[in-house]
Amino acid sequence: MIKLIAVLIAVHAISDFFLQTDKLSNLKKKFGFLLIHAAIHAVLTYVALQKWSLWQVPLLVFIVHTLIDYLKQRMSKETSEAFIADQIFHFLSLFILAWMMVRFAWLPAFTGFGYKTLIILAGFIATVKGSGILISKFTKQLTDTNDLQLDGLINGGKWIGQLERALIFMLIFIGQSGGIGFLVAAKSILRFEEAKKQKLAEYVLIGTLMSFSLAIAIAWITKWAVDL
Repeated sequence: MIKLIAVLIAVHAISDFFLQTDKLSNLKKKFGFLLIHAAIHAVLTYVALQKWSLWQVPLLVFIVHTLIDYLKQRMSKETSEAFIADQIFHFLSLFILAWMMVRFAWLPAFTGFGYKTLIILAGFIATVKGSGILISKFTKQLTDTNDLQLDGLINGGKWIGQLERALIFMLIFIGQSGGIGFLVAAKSILRFEEAKKQKLAEYVLIGTLMSFSLAIAIAWITKWAVDL
């Protein structure tokens, strides 16, 4: 059952953070595009489970994902808290779905191929892009509430964060997690001038610690899931 949960969460990460572009995310406010997004989740779930007679699971994924995303759009703003709550509800629904597959013998265990590749790919996407969405929402709240003006390249912080999380993910998977310390040191040196301004220094520190913490946590969870 744990491998089934891992597969369902992996599909969710790929569909939500990679196959859902910024354009599609904005268009989801229109119900038709929301259905397209949910259909992507359902189809990828069907393909990943590799049991072609198992129509119940992708259908349930389609219905539940549509409902959760629809309620999120109607009841909340685009905040970090709303993002976390949305992901929690999606994960709970996938846990229940995995239990149903085992309980009703739809698919007692994952019997397909490509498990490790799927998990590593999903873990990398969740580390680089998924956690970046949460960080960007949270840091935007910081800049809005503190009237903090940021200079620099457009999306520069976004790309730096994605690259650093990608490096952390790879360092952990090749067994060189000690290299993360050098990454921290290098970033500290490059941000030395910003550290002289308290508000900006605190903003950078919060964003950096969130980025590193999420990257390390997701990378280790991915590595654990691969070894199941």
